[in-house]
Amino acid sequence: MLSLNGLSCLCQRKNKMFSKIRNIESIFQILSYLTVLCGFISVVISGTFSILIISLFVFVIILSWFLEGSRWQISERLGTFLIVLAIPVFYLGWRMRLFGFENVELMVTGILSRLILSLTAIKLLQKKSDRDWIFLYLMSFFEVLLAAGLSVSALYLASFLLYVLIIVCAIIVFEIKKTSKIVQKKTDSNKSKIHISNPNNLHANLLQLHLNGIAIVVLTIILALPLFFLLPRVGGAGLGGSQNSVSTSTGFSDSVTLGEIGKIQQNEQVVMRVRIEKAGNNLNNIRWRGIALDKFENKGWRKSRTITERFDKGGKDYVQVNYPINRDNLTEQTIYLEPIDTSVLFALSRQIIVQGNFPVLFKDSDDGLSFPSNNSERISYRVYSDNTLPNAQSLRRDSNLFSSEFQRYLQLPEKLDARITQLAKQITENSFNRYDKAKALETYLQNSFGYTLEQKAGGEQPLAEFLFDYREGHCEYFATAMAVMLRTQGIATRVVNGFQQGEYNETADVFVVKQRNAHSWVEVYFPAENVWIPFDPTPFAGQNLESNSSTGFVGKLNNYIEALETFWIQYFVAYDNQEQRSLFRSVKNGFTAYQRQTSSWLNGKQNELAEWWKEVRGDKGFETSAKAIGYGIAYLIAAVLGVILSIRLYRKIIKLKIWQKIFNWLKRKNEATIIEFYDRMQKVLADKGFKRESHQTPLEFAFALNMPEAVRITEKYNRVRFGEKNLTNDEAQEIEEWLHNLEDTTLNKSK
Repeated sequence: MLSLNGLSCLCQRKNKMFSKIRNIESIFQILSYLTVLCGFISVVISGTFSILIISLFVFVIILSWFLEGSRWQISERLGTFLIVLAIPVFYLGWRMRLFGFENVELMVTGILSRLILSLTAIKLLQKKSDRDWIFLYLMSFFEVLLAAGLSVSALYLASFLLYVLIIVCAIIVFEIKKTSKIVQKKTDSNKSKIHISNPNNLHANLLQLHLNGIAIVVLTIILALPLFFLLPRVGGAGLGGSQNSVSTSTGFSDSVTLGEIGKIQQNEQVVMRVRIEKAGNNLNNIRWRGIALDKFENKGWRKSRTITERFDKGGKDYVQVNYPINRDNLTEQTIYLEPIDTSVLFALSRQIIVQGNFPVLFKDSDDGLSFPSNNSERISYRVYSDNTLPNAQSLRRDSNLFSSEFQRYLQLPEKLDARITQLAKQITENSFNRYDKAKALETYLQNSFGYTLEQKAGGEQPLAEFLFDYREGHCEYFATAMAVMLRTQGIATRVVNGFQQGEYNETADVFVVKQRNAHSWVEVYFPAENVWIPFDPTPFAGQNLESNSSTGFVGKLNNYIEALETFWIQYFVAYDNQEQRSLFRSVKNGFTAYQRQTSSWLNGKQNELAEWWKEVRGDKGFETSAKAIGYGIAYLIAAVLGVILSIRLYRKIIKLKIWQKIFNWLKRKNEATIIEFYDRMQKVLADKGFKRESHQTPLEFAFALNMPEAVRITEKYNRVRFGEKNLTNDEAQEIEEWLHNLEDTTLNKSK
């Protein structure tokens, strides 16, 4: 018969158990709503939704939280009806083009994301069973998956990691909630027998739950890593897509109108990030070369030739587009190019080798590189450039005539203002070679004119207005002035459009190049050296457009954010199938090398064994045969002894229960103490013939013994086990005394 104290203790434990169940429900709801919110944030980061849609969904989340468990929630039947109705409604909207998207790709992803959001909102507002929560988990997972195809921001990585953490916690608590409901049902169905499950079984269930949580994380990693390396990602899909390309077509095309680069230079949008892996010489003035233009028509420049040379990659990992002058002076650059409205590849001048995810490259007659472009793609490539340049003395001695092939670089428009020729002659009258004339004009323009992004010169003769009226402009005017004036002096020139070096981010070790770094400069040809030499007549105010934002706390913070963005692009966005093949090739080569080493080792051992067998047969005499047999017996005895010792050592380890001790040591001290003192009491009592029946609770068993120590130990056990109270040092000492007294008492009783 259960005493009043025992009944009171069991009732208290039952109330605590129900209180825990209610707490678990609250935690479960919080984690579930956070899971939904994380999935929504992942899509928001991609820029798919407008402010109105974001505000409406946040309102739905807040409203559903306050309506949770009330009579104002939508019934399950109505919720199911609305979900079924939403699918054909969205389908009709897609067929009738009611959503107003610009292209098919944006329409599909946009409608799909809005459909998922609508289904999620309906489920949030209805009364939810376990199946409904699972449905919400699936919707959040689809949102994260969809965001992976839309986001190129590093913020997606942070939202993804947060989502994984919260969804794992939510699933674990979901399992705890289900188990708690089962326990509650069993307890309610046995009210006549106030019975608590075996605590050892409860401990096993909790351990299994923890193992399940760890398994979820481990399986996620095991499955995610191979998928990351197996699934190719290109710039226009997966993590590399972008809905907005950089608009730079006016600055980088086959024709340029004077004044356009000034508009580009007022844009802060990032064009590319460049990391110099290995630097050669002549890197004092870094410029990322794009396209060269040779024909001047008063208002602008264009290419007079559209002939291109094709370079196929074939079975190689690279495309060689030129031959180096000095192999030891190659500069290696890795460029991460944003979606840009041109097919031009940017790099340091005189590109030799290009590695990238494209099967073919095109090189025009002015050394400009291009590729089959998809303007919505983000691409990465590596370039090796030869920066070797002749010294000034060699260039001054160059007096060779220009061949007919280079006459197009001497072309001038028919109605060129005569004052331009006169000014060029005046500036270069004390210079007697091509190089000094170029330096004289470069210095004159740098020091005698002002720099501004405002377009002032225009009309039919913008170059003349720049030189003689306004006397200030931006890089395009300075490059045009120098190139044209040199041509009036019979020197072959061309204008190059590209970018200045950009702002160096030391945290990421990259140059961040923005549209405002767009730049024009001049290349002068020296026929004896067969080389184009760059000159930059723009004043230094226009050659130093790097931002000073890297100073101070805000600047450092921006540097770290930019470094994170670069890391994201380098290791996630820019991981294309070229990198994938490179990884597979490395793995294959490593496996082949290991296989070759293993085969060589086995062949060596096989040869040694064959040689030993020849000696045993006596092919080399009786004495050699005896030694070989002796060595064989010794090796055999050593192998047998090794096996015997290994078996004995294994049995010794098993007998000592080392792994069990290590496992117990890793558990919490309090939990180990609970199992130890209660198990010790049960063992002492069992040795003297006192065993707890299956229908008895621990406290019922203790009262039936009529031993105060057993009752006290059991009450401490129940308080710590089910009341989540930790033992103090004094209580632990008391329990030890009670156990000793119990051993003496039971010993006397047995006698």
